This record gives sequence, C-alpha cells and structure tokens, in this order.
Amino acid sequence: MKVTRRKLASVLAPAILVARVPRGAAQTTAASPTADAALDAARSHARQYGEVLARQTVPMDTEPAFQFRA
Repeated sequence: MKVTRRKLASVLAPAILVARVPRGAAQTTAASPTADAALDAARSHARQYGEVLARQTVPMDTEPAFQFRA
C-alpha cells in the first residue's frame, strides 16, 4: 500500500485535534468527571490512531515533507 503525505496528514490531523486539552481545563483546580472521561476517551482515540499508523509501511524512497539543513 502506498501512503502519500496528504493521506498521512489526513489520518494524523484528527488524532492531533482529539488529543488536545481544552484551554479552560488546564485552569480549573478540580476537573469534572465528564472532563476526565473526555480526556481518557481522547487519549484512547489518539493511541488507536497511533497503532493504525504504526502498521502502515512507508517505503524508504518516500520523499519527506521537509528537509533538515544544518
């Protein structure tokens, strides 16, 4: 299976958005039970997306989206 950078980004984008914590949650001293459940669900989804991405094979000749320059 050939994976392009756009397909990879379309899979990663939802995982990144789900894993983010809302801004107000960091400012409260005691999180509500629903916020804890939502955070656990988001972490679970991010872990599942990571497992899916780990199973994908990307050939070594695939061009990176950026270049490292010293």
